[in-house]
Amino acid sequence: MADDTTSKFTDEEALDFHRRGKPGKLEVTPTKPMATQRDLSLAYSPGVAVPVQRIAQDPDSAYDLTAKGNMVAVISNGTAILGLGNLGALASKPVMEGKSVLFKRFADIDSIDLEVDTEDPDAFIDAVKHLGPSFGGINLEDIQAPDSFYIEERLKELMDIPVFHDDQHGTAIIAAAGLLNALDITGKSIGEVKVAVSGAGSSALSVVGLIKSLGVKHENVLVCDSRGVIYAGRTEHVNQWQSAHAVDTDKRSLAEAMDGADVAIGLSVGGAITQAMVRSMAKNPIIFAMANPTPEITPEQVAEVRGDAIMATGRSDYPNQVNNVLGFPYIFRGALDVRARTINEEMKAACARALAGLAREDVPDEVAVAYGKRLQYGPGYIIPTPFDPRLIAAVPPAVAKAACETGVARKPIENIEAYSANLATRLDPSAGFLQKIYASVKSNKPQKRIVFAEGEEEVVVRAAYQFQNQGLGQAILIGRDDNVRRTMERLGLDPRGPLEVWNARESANNQVYIDFLYDRLQRRGYLERDCRRLVNQDRNVFAACMLAHGHADGMVTGVTRHYNVALNNVQLALDPRPGERLIGMSAILARGRTVFMADTTIAELPTSEELADIAVQVAHAVRQLGFTPRVAFVSHSNFGNPDTPHMHRVSGAVRALDARDDVDFEYEGEMTPRMALNDRVRAIYPFARLTGPANILITPGLHSGGISTKLLSEIGGATVIGPVLLGLSRPVQIVQTGVQVGDILTLAAMAAYELDREHRDWAQGAGA
Repeated sequence: MADDTTSKFTDEEALDFHRRGKPGKLEVTPTKPMATQRDLSLAYSPGVAVPVQRIAQDPDSAYDLTAKGNMVAVISNGTAILGLGNLGALASKPVMEGKSVLFKRFADIDSIDLEVDTEDPDAFIDAVKHLGPSFGGINLEDIQAPDSFYIEERLKELMDIPVFHDDQHGTAIIAAAGLLNALDITGKSIGEVKVAVSGAGSSALSVVGLIKSLGVKHENVLVCDSRGVIYAGRTEHVNQWQSAHAVDTDKRSLAEAMDGADVAIGLSVGGAITQAMVRSMAKNPIIFAMANPTPEITPEQVAEVRGDAIMATGRSDYPNQVNNVLGFPYIFRGALDVRARTINEEMKAACARALAGLAREDVPDEVAVAYGKRLQYGPGYIIPTPFDPRLIAAVPPAVAKAACETGVARKPIENIEAYSANLATRLDPSAGFLQKIYASVKSNKPQKRIVFAEGEEEVVVRAAYQFQNQGLGQAILIGRDDNVRRTMERLGLDPRGPLEVWNARESANNQVYIDFLYDRLQRRGYLERDCRRLVNQDRNVFAACMLAHGHADGMVTGVTRHYNVALNNVQLALDPRPGERLIGMSAILARGRTVFMADTTIAELPTSEELADIAVQVAHAVRQLGFTPRVAFVSHSNFGNPDTPHMHRVSGAVRALDARDDVDFEYEGEMTPRMALNDRVRAIYPFARLTGPANILITPGLHSGGISTKLLSEIGGATVIGPVLLGLSRPVQIVQTGVQVGDILTLAAMAAYELDREHRDWAQGAGA
């Protein structure tokens, strides 16, 4: 369904958006290098002859050798453009370009728009049926009914790739997902509900067909067009697709159909449903008024007569928007990835169920930021939002699985979980990095107990709940039990769940912690009562004492206090590991590469020896993360040019490593980041010892490291994870203030990840 956003911009702004720069919204970008004569020879003549011959011998190899497997054609004749009507093929081009952009934005599917200049259904079919070799799927759009039914049916018969009329099925899938959740919330059975439908066009009939496949009984659905109910025996103004939904009933009008109905579905015209009709519906009515731009009845009008209704519309300015972008990118993603021959009812139903299930989960912070409010499963949130980053990993696997189970997949996927994990990396550069961390943490036996020190903060409660719910370990919240449980209830989380809550004031371990702390701090000017106050009132100190005594395995904090303050609190109870220093290491993910940077939080102006120590510790941690460390000591100069005092500290770090016997990784410096990361540039120094681009950058000091990572995060287009704290005797991670749930969850997982497994035996005996 189209968004009703016309009030948010002027006509001139809309025109300027489409014409400024390169006109339109699409361009073609090569995926292979075209920089040399050799590149051109491989891309075209004579190199192209090899894949041509291979495809001629094995047509399926086209999916491996060309863009076919990730290419969808968006095709229209412009006979039903949005809510604007029949304006012709050329006028539909901005819409079709927009559809292609959405395919790319939400599912990383390449798409091209094709406008076919004919209103003759057979001529349209004849034009499209020959395009099969070019594309992995066909998305039909904005074609008037009943031509759309006929065109889609014939093309599905003639082509062996998915053909999908989104105006029909996209709306049906999203509406069905919303209906499943509305029924769940109201406690109504899908097999018993009575449904009244205003509208008998392609979208309405597709909705009816899909909800019947999900369990709504045929005899419980009354479909109405502008002349009234389509009943058994009606012959006037009824086509074959409408008559398939005719039922034996005495009701003849929409008003009669809605009397006592549990569900009203509108895909007709604005104002078609009256308040009197809504008043006559059953208890807890479900109303989907999806006409655009004016719904059959507005939420305000419904609220005036029914306080127990659940509503959805096609508009973005109301809750529960039935937006097709939730469906078509992901159903095609799943279909393409198994090389499906068609998109069948089971795949559409699987898509609807996956969407419904996603709406019942805790909503990520990215969604709250995009919408300016916290969404929570209930009457006002029954359908996921288009900007939910989990859609790409949740919906296509359900579609692909259904395709495999129903036998329409040419290339079945055996490991759906691995496929889902791979999908998450397509649009999120951090996903692949984190999946390995999460997988390792989930395999811990026994699982780690991680303390969330600021346990009464909403963002912390949600992170702890997700940490435990995802099987990453046991979450322990430090706070007052009543406050934590109330927060969980307010957030829609089960307050009776298995999360542990420890109250520092009421813990049976308090005296043990106080004695331990006093023994550590008495010669640093602390009185016994000072230690008692710290244990009872400072949650970071209390949590660190838990770790020191083996009552928990790791800790995450930092939401309410600055990094240095939180670190100082923790160090009252925990020491660095012998022979090591505290280091902040940040992971930077951008343009398909992962680079680690240190120190980004602690060492303000380290000496050459200290820089060498930092390199050794970070190289060890990076190797534990599965990377082969290549260290570059970065500076503003390259190998002494220009020669400045700060440069000597950096070059001295290289000499310090040269003097050590136990260095088992590549390192080089001093050099600029460009030299460190670019093999071609570094080639002007043939003596440079790195065999590939550096993946660890050791900065001259805290200022350069901290500034660099923050710049990359805010304006550089990179994803920055961390900083991850290294070097403490127990795993403690400190987040930055102002972080979101995902950031806390990531560092909680890092606390549970065994980066320092070689030191585990010593750590378990420290301080206990």
